[in-house]
Amino acid sequence: MKKLLVGLFLSVLVLALAACGADKKEDASSDKADSKENVTLKVGASNTPHAVILEKAKPILAKEGIDLIIEPYQDYVLPNQDLESGDLDANYFQHIPYLNLQIKDNGYDFVNAGGVHIEPIGIYSKKYKSLEDLPEGATILLSSSVSDHGRMLSLLEAKGLIKLKEGIDKTAAEIKDIVENPKNFKFDANTAPEMLVQMYENNEGDAVLINSNFAIDNGLNPLEDAISLEDKESPYVNIVAVRKGDETKQEIKKLLEVLKSKEIQDFIIEEWKGAVVPVK
Repeated sequence: MKKLLVGLFLSVLVLALAACGADKKEDASSDKADSKENVTLKVGASNTPHAVILEKAKPILAKEGIDLIIEPYQDYVLPNQDLESGDLDANYFQHIPYLNLQIKDNGYDFVNAGGVHIEPIGIYSKKYKSLEDLPEGATILLSSSVSDHGRMLSLLEAKGLIKLKEGIDKTAAEIKDIVENPKNFKFDANTAPEMLVQMYENNEGDAVLINSNFAIDNGLNPLEDAISLEDKESPYVNIVAVRKGDETKQEIKKLLEVLKSKEIQDFIIEEWKGAVVPVK
């Protein structure tokens, strides 16, 4: 009887120890799983094409352990303010000259983490079918954003409509830097960039220069609706901006790797047919 009780006790003890070991293994597995939890990456972006491109990248990043949260914006000011405050981990909406101007004007400690695409700026007109048709004294509407002026004026110069002062940095050119204006065009730079499409639709001015992201976002097709487009070799590359030091984070590097992947580049080409152009 005593041997039987001892045997039963030892059996219960072995089972208890085995259960304890199993619990420890389960806890270890749980801890291991927790250590592999996805990283959350919150990126601010203009609706089109930036947020659309990020949506395409989202499932690819998820497979890499990155949960991408896309915060859409309809202006050019808040995305940088929210990046500075820490509400965003990165933003994807601006080109390099605009970023540089924002850093200069606001003291932002931001860096360019990498370029993704170019949106050729377009000249639009409901009154005229070509640049040659623009009459003497025509009114040209430009963005009120000073950072856009150099780009827009450089486009007008490239198309032979004006000439800018020699030796200036054309990315920073202003209306006062025009030295030749054969048709005496009048330049109106009082419209916010996001409102230029509405000015075009309302038939304001004789020609309107519109950034492609606003054009596309409002149902315009730059390839079909613009009477002239910026060359694809434009230096105004749209980039991912981050706070200085964050460009070395693995999730930021992976974001750029995916955005520059063949899959995403092919998507951009197919989706916008040249109105948005990926960069290498």
